[in-house]
Amino acid sequence: MARQLRSVSRRAVVGGALGAAGLLGTRWADGTAQAAVPPPRGPFPPLAPLPHGAPVRSLFTPLEQRFGPYLAILPGMTNDIVVDDPATLGFMGGGWWRTPNNATNARVQEHVFTLSWFHANARRWNPYTGNAALLSRLDAALSHYLGLQHPDGSWPEYSPGEESKAATGFGMGYLAKTLANLRQARALAPRRAAIESALRQGMTWFLDPANAIWKSPVNYANQNAAGLAGATKSLRLIHDRELAARLEDRIEYLAANGQSPAGFFYEPSGMDIDYNFEVLMPEIAEIHHLTGNRAVLGMARRFADWFGYNVVREPDGSGSLTYVAMSARTGVAYYDDVVPDPDRTNLGSLFVPHIPDLGAFFTSAEDRARTRAEWAAVPGPAIGPAKQDTSPRIITHATYPEAFPSKRAKAAAVKHLPYLRRDDFAVRREDTALDQTYLYVRRPALYLASFFGTRPTKDVRTGPGLLWHPAAGTLVQSQRASDTQVWGSVLANGNVEAHSDMHATYRIGDRAWDGGDTVPGASPVVVAYGLPDGRTHTVLTLGRTSVTRAVRGTAGLTEQVPLVLLDTDDVRFTDGTPVTHGADSHASADGLVIRRAGVSIAIDWGTRLAASIEATSVTLLRGGARRIHVLRVPHGGTLTTVIRMG
Repeated sequence: MARQLRSVSRRAVVGGALGAAGLLGTRWADGTAQAAVPPPRGPFPPLAPLPHGAPVRSLFTPLEQRFGPYLAILPGMTNDIVVDDPATLGFMGGGWWRTPNNATNARVQEHVFTLSWFHANARRWNPYTGNAALLSRLDAALSHYLGLQHPDGSWPEYSPGEESKAATGFGMGYLAKTLANLRQARALAPRRAAIESALRQGMTWFLDPANAIWKSPVNYANQNAAGLAGATKSLRLIHDRELAARLEDRIEYLAANGQSPAGFFYEPSGMDIDYNFEVLMPEIAEIHHLTGNRAVLGMARRFADWFGYNVVREPDGSGSLTYVAMSARTGVAYYDDVVPDPDRTNLGSLFVPHIPDLGAFFTSAEDRARTRAEWAAVPGPAIGPAKQDTSPRIITHATYPEAFPSKRAKAAAVKHLPYLRRDDFAVRREDTALDQTYLYVRRPALYLASFFGTRPTKDVRTGPGLLWHPAAGTLVQSQRASDTQVWGSVLANGNVEAHSDMHATYRIGDRAWDGGDTVPGASPVVVAYGLPDGRTHTVLTLGRTSVTRAVRGTAGLTEQVPLVLLDTDDVRFTDGTPVTHGADSHASADGLVIRRAGVSIAIDWGTRLAASIEATSVTLLRGGARRIHVLRVPHGGTLTTVIRMG
């Protein structure tokens, strides 16, 4: 149970900082405050450009290569800071990071870390160490950033008066790391005092158990995790026992209320591939690295188990496809087996020594070393990222070590993935409070993932969404936020049943299935579901070598299947009409046959009907050899489609 902690007096915190530093304080009409923010001194000369040919790739150590592209844009980013308008002095204009790109969005200012790192850290490839022009503009950017903080300690993002969990949570981490850089350089002593005051205010707001950001379940859990990571770093620089106790309490609360019983982290009340794996996991990895906290280690372990059901490996080793149709916010549909820098998941690798199963999802140490050697060997200087394609996370995480699995350890972790470790199970993962059921069925010739219940966001699609074969790989992948690239029945008005909450009943053969965690055996899994108004009723039967969808509607429907086809597949309708990869096809047939990797997959709808294949623009994995092609079979309202898996 979370402990009840005595609140910290903001007046005592801010007043003490003001008294110690003797700093100025004003209030803006929009409700933000410049308490404890001294004005920048200036002057603000521009930052000189890099020497010709810089950044020189070969000068960077492998772990610091991520700084190369950011060094390339440092002069442009620094010189875009507003220094000629007193009303927005210090605004990091230019559109390098975050939208809306306006002077009241505190998140735009997060690249203060970037400037501070290059000022504080001497490297033979860094000509800006101790640079006065860089420091003066950084001082202006910090003044503007701190001036955006509300009196309660929060920062705004989308509107000036907003108390933004994201802007405050992520901002504390960047400001803490900036403070560490300024201390290292012994620079801007008054500004350092102002940052310390701002961090105390921010933590007081963020860690308050009465704050609405801590309602249960914790929505947008990645933002809470970011704030806890920022507070962890801050409290290693600013010692405060009461805030430290409150931090520990909130970490425990996040572990209990920010993660579904199914295993995912709430974004906002459902799973999200990107925010779970690429944002939240690195944030809690930072906490664990700094403190050894066991609660976040438990969170990572539960997530690793969950993720293993939702990311399927391609047998050729090229990478993995995800169950993206249930991703609540973003559309990460695949991960290449080898991901070069910049890779937002890097910091999460620190969990791998503690949770070896996580190694299945990371680039191997050998492959990362190879891609870094290849980067260093490319002729010419390092190329900087484009505006809005930058992120201070990339280089803040570069200041930490890595723990990528060896190739051997990764191969062992891959073999331990649920659907590769066993070839016969059925699992239901449920979040009963949110009315969500996730179904995973493995039989010798197939693996299928489905979702039923109340959709966490409008972009999630219900019903079966991912079908995989152990030798052929992924055959069906529904996309999120789409009605035209999702598996299901399409109504005459163009709506697909998957764009609706659909509740299901579950059987194992002829008996009801109470949801016991694992059900092996020869009996098929039978799922019955349909639209709430009764316009469709579907029985999904999962046998040992086949998937059957028996559909009955009150009017004409179209059976729709988003097939994942490789450019080497031999695909033909049963009337002999070939399907060309990347092209549309039409036929009058009673089925379709896909031949891949020595396997023949037959899709049989039992009666000759006009059918079509639409080649979409959606490609998967590096090189784009896999492309979504949507099979559509219009019918009178009753149709049974069987996919026989070789």
